Formats: sequence, structure tokens, C-alpha cells
Amino acid sequence: MKKTNLRRNFEIRFFERLVKDQPFYEALVCLANAYSASGFYEKGLEIDKKIISLNPDDMIANYNIACSYSLLNDIDNAIIYFKRAVLLGYDDIKGILSDPDLNNLRRDKRFSLFFNKMKKSSDFALK
Repeated sequence: MKKTNLRRNFEIRFFERLVKDQPFYEALVCLANAYSASGFYEKGLEIDKKIISLNPDDMIANYNIACSYSLLNDIDNAIIYFKRAVLLGYDDIKGILSDPDLNNLRRDKRFSLFFNKMKKSSDFALK
């Protein structure tokens, strides 16, 4: 446990320095993930917002920001970005159903309605 915390702290400091002067896309993604994994959900969300501003049509970025909003129990925004991610092509059904970051979102009936509708579409159901 201690080693994991040390590693995460190192990763956070490393990526914070890397993106300090230049919003390097891949480093921002790593920083957002490190913040979220460490329980710094608000900081992770702020970085996810930067990532979305750089590439609004990235399905993974939309999925990740949906996760951040879900972790913060902001279900209205979580569902907006989750839907965008799916409409942009995100189709990892196993991940959607098992990702603990989406627990709050999955409890909302809007998630079930949208997810069931998407499962019925032929492209989504094949995955």
C-alpha cells in the first residue's frame, strides 16, 4: 500500500511538472488518471476538462470525463459525456458495466434507459 501511494505521488509530481508550461495531451491524460486513482477527483476533473477542450471528439476523453463527473456524483454531466462517448464510438460494454468510476452513474435510471437503447443497436450489441 505504501509503495503504491509513493508511486502515485511520484507520477502526479512528474506529470504536473511535464504539463506546467505546455499542455502535452498524453501527459494530461496520465495526470488525470493519477489524480483520480489517488482520490483527487476534483483535480482529475479539471484536467479532464482541459483534455476535452483540446480534443472534444475523443471518445476516450469523453468517457473519462463522464467517469470523473460520476465519481463526484454530478450525474447530469456524467450522463451527457457518457452519451457523447458512446455516440463517438465507445463500445466497451464490459468496461461500462464493471468500471467502479461509473457506479454512481449506473444507479441513475437515465443510464439504464440509454444503455438499453444502445444495446439494441446492431453495432453496439456485437461487442
